[in-house]
Amino acid sequence: MAILSDRSIIKLVGSNEISIQPFDKKNLTPNGYDLTVEEIEIPEKMKSNKGNITIPPGERFAISTKEVISCGEKHCAQLWLRTSWARKGVICSFGKIDSGFKGNLTLLGFNSSSKNVDISIGNTFAQIVFEELSTSADELYDERSGNYQNQKGITWSKE
Repeated sequence: MAILSDRSIIKLVGSNEISIQPFDKKNLTPNGYDLTVEEIEIPEKMKSNKGNITIPPGERFAISTKEVISCGEKHCAQLWLRTSWARKGVICSFGKIDSGFKGNLTLLGFNSSSKNVDISIGNTFAQIVFEELSTSADELYDERSGNYQNQKGITWSKE
């Protein structure tokens, strides 16, 4: 499995083998792409797609990405919290983005610090790192489970 460079990401986006919509070249990193905040929610308290939300200490939250991501049959991806957020006390748990997935991403976080953390719509929050599979998958995400295929906005557990 190989991690894709910025050059490879541009080439694969150009050939529609992977998709990042909208694509902004300034979000490209040497080996990934920075994802931006489109919507923020603190469960049962507040939700916004404008301005910012203050995450109190000890509070969990969800973010939806502005970008719609699509991994082709030979690619998957992993997510990494931008270190600027980790330095403020944000902790996240991310899953792997399966081959064949398409949709906005819901990113779940927790403010572990003793201070409020402000998150604004339009901030970059996480980096997506694409990987090339050694072979094409036998069955893509939508064929195996597809629970969150084509999701829009923040999507909580369907179970």
